[in-house]
Amino acid sequence: MGDVVARTGVDHRTIPLVMGIVNVTPDSFSDGGHHASADAAIAHGLTLLSEGAAILDIGGESSRPGSSPVDADTEMARVLPVVEALAEHARVSIDTHKAEVARAAVAKGATLINDISASLWPVAAELGVGWIAMHMQGEPATMQEDPRYGDVVEEVRAFLAERAAAAAAAGVEEIWIDPGFGFGKTDAHNLALLARLDRIVELGWPVLVGTSRKGTLGNLLALSDGAPVPVDDRLAASIATEVWAMHQGASMIRAHDVRSAVQAAKVVAA
Repeated sequence: MGDVVARTGVDHRTIPLVMGIVNVTPDSFSDGGHHASADAAIAHGLTLLSEGAAILDIGGESSRPGSSPVDADTEMARVLPVVEALAEHARVSIDTHKAEVARAAVAKGATLINDISASLWPVAAELGVGWIAMHMQGEPATMQEDPRYGDVVEEVRAFLAERAAAAAAAGVEEIWIDPGFGFGKTDAHNLALLARLDRIVELGWPVLVGTSRKGTLGNLLALSDGAPVPVDDRLAASIATEVWAMHQGASMIRAHDVRSAVQAAKVVAA
């Protein structure tokens, strides 16, 4: 499983880590366009570090439901200056499913590949970096149109087990698994995965959970007219699901609201 403690500087087995989100995109679901320039993204990353983020996850292509893909050159132009600048201050993860982007980001200082496609373990093995395998049914553009499972918990568990085993066999030393909340899953699927997150944790690989500000939370808190609660009014719901995930054994939380998530992690650890 590799020495995650040495790589992060924090023992995730005692205090869950918080991964801060740095979206260098014009169209991410929560903060698209807020940090689209390199300077703004770098400043945001430094702020997240001051709030206690252990890792900064930098992405240049939105994976929100219905999003359109971007080419590798566009993605690299967005993220590489940010990766290079922030890697001087903290551990950096590159949020991508493209091998060429992952290689370029690692060359600029990234040491972890956050992979929504769960396909880049050969690249992680080749480069000697960590890898996060996330479960997704379908592709971002269409994944929420009609997701279906027989048993979502067991199907996601089996998929992640297979991918983690393949990565370990290829020589990847640091492997994380992520059930992929909101990626090809209905609200009911997401809640089932949260309720039985212990089944994912039982696999033995450190688990990353990303529920921050997601659509299911907006739907659960729907306004009187049935409209979802806006993205910027989902902090309490985000923290509630993150604390639940920590209690179930999640080792890292991927969050927009880093200060609150770090405070929650400290309380859970205590």
